[in-house]
Amino acid sequence: MNRHQDETKHKMNQQEFLAFLEPIKDKMYRLSLRLLVSKEAAEDATQEVFVKLWNKKSTLKNYNSPEAFAMTVTKNHCLDQLKLKKNNNLRIVHNNYEDEKTSLQKQIEAKDELNHVSEILKSLSEQEQILIQLRDVEQLEYTEISETTGMKETAIRVSLSRARKKIRKEILKKHRYGTV
Repeated sequence: MNRHQDETKHKMNQQEFLAFLEPIKDKMYRLSLRLLVSKEAAEDATQEVFVKLWNKKSTLKNYNSPEAFAMTVTKNHCLDQLKLKKNNNLRIVHNNYEDEKTSLQKQIEAKDELNHVSEILKSLSEQEQILIQLRDVEQLEYTEISETTGMKETAIRVSLSRARKKIRKEILKKHRYGTV
């Protein structure tokens, strides 16, 4: 078999590519939405990443975890978009938790708490925000996070622990002393 036949044999066709995307496209969109905040920007980013992945379809099967590679491409694309817009406010928490059955006071308190948590998250480093997103929001395994970020699992655990301690400390500070 010559080299061209070998490459063609391992190349992903459109149907295989769509089957590859199906189980992860929502995860890719959610990560884009968390990083870019805007639904339109997240949809655009996800579509652009699809194109990037399609252009790399011949090598996707070579990765140990094509899904982790796809999430890495998504994360990097979104971070590039944020840098282009000079917007380094990675917002992880959104203010869409309104419940019509709760009283106005509870809504105000919940919004205040959400804003406080959002501010705390903004105070974390970009890396800590991404790790919180991948582990606590997307609920990825440490091995998947390691593949996505290139960090060692022990470093991920340490960074997550420190980030969670910072969050806990700030939340406790507010509840002990009133408003910050």
